[in-house]
Amino acid sequence: MIRIRSVVTHALRRLPRRAAAVAGVVLLGLGPAAAAPADPALEAQFVALRGEARSYEHGEGVPRDPSRALALYCEAAKLGDPEAQYSLGWMYANGRGAPRDDALAAYFFWLAAWQGHEHAQRMLRFVGDESAEPPSCMRESPPPEVEVVTVPDEPFLPANPEQKKVADLVHRLAPEFRVSPRLALAVIRAESNFDALAVSPKNAQGLMQLIPDTAARFNVRKPFDPVQNIRGGLAYLRWLLAYYQGDVTLVAAAYNAGEKAVDRYRGIPPYAETRAYVTRILQFYRKVAHPYDATVTDPSPELSRVRVVKAP
Repeated sequence: MIRIRSVVTHALRRLPRRAAAVAGVVLLGLGPAAAAPADPALEAQFVALRGEARSYEHGEGVPRDPSRALALYCEAAKLGDPEAQYSLGWMYANGRGAPRDDALAAYFFWLAAWQGHEHAQRMLRFVGDESAEPPSCMRESPPPEVEVVTVPDEPFLPANPEQKKVADLVHRLAPEFRVSPRLALAVIRAESNFDALAVSPKNAQGLMQLIPDTAARFNVRKPFDPVQNIRGGLAYLRWLLAYYQGDVTLVAAAYNAGEKAVDRYRGIPPYAETRAYVTRILQFYRKVAHPYDATVTDPSPELSRVRVVKAP
C-alpha cells in the first residue's frame, strides 16, 4: 500500500506528463475490444509461463526467485501476452524483484494497454509516459525467418472465377501505384482470402481489409466495392513502402498493426497476430525488399533504429 501511494504521489507531481499518457491511450481507442483473440495453443503457453512466473515471484511451491519470475514474465511478454506485460510493469513500478524503474514500468504498461488491458491503461496515469529501451529479454527474438526465393512476379493461381476476377483487377491496377501485384495478392490472401465482403471483428472491410480510418485516408467511400477497396489498399501499400523504404517486413507489420505501433517498437510489435501475419506475407511474396517511390512521403523517423532492407 505504501508503495502504491508513492507511485500515485509521484504521478501527481508530474501531472502534465501523466495527462499526456492518458490522452495517448484515449486517442488510440484502447479498450477491451482492442485485444485480438489469442490462439488457443498460444494462450495455453501464456498461462503456463505466467503460472510459473507467479510461483517464483511469490515463492509458492518453489524458492522465491524474483529474477527468474522476471525472465519468465518477459518470455511471455515477448510473445505478446498482455497479462505478463502488465505484471512486469507492476514489478518495475513497485521495485519488486528489480530496482524501481518508472520508464520500464511505462514501457510494459504501454505494451499491455495497447492490447486493451484496462489495469495497464490506468497504471499509465501513475508512472508517466517516459520511453525506455526494451530490456534484453524483449530483443532476443529476431524477426520471423523465412526462406527467401527469387521468383517471377506471377499471380497466385486462382481457385475459382471470382478469385480470377480479383487477380485480374490487381494486375490491372497495381502498376498505377508501382506496387508488385504479387505483394498486393499476398495481402489479399492473408487479409480476406479473396472475399470481397469480408468484415473483421475490428471492422476491417473488403478484400484488403481496410479499417474505416484507412479507407477515409485513401478516399475509399465504398469499401466493399472491389475496385475502390483494391485502390485504397494499393495506395496504403505505396505509402508504407515509401515510409519504410521498401522493407517488406516492416510494411507487412504496419499493414497489420499500424505504422505507429511499428515505430513505437522500432520493428515488428510483439503481438502474436502481427508476427504470424508478417511470416505469411513473406512466405507469399518471397522477397524482403520492394522498390519504392521516395516522393510519396518522408521515411519513418525511427527507420535508422530498426532493420531496413532496401530494394535495389
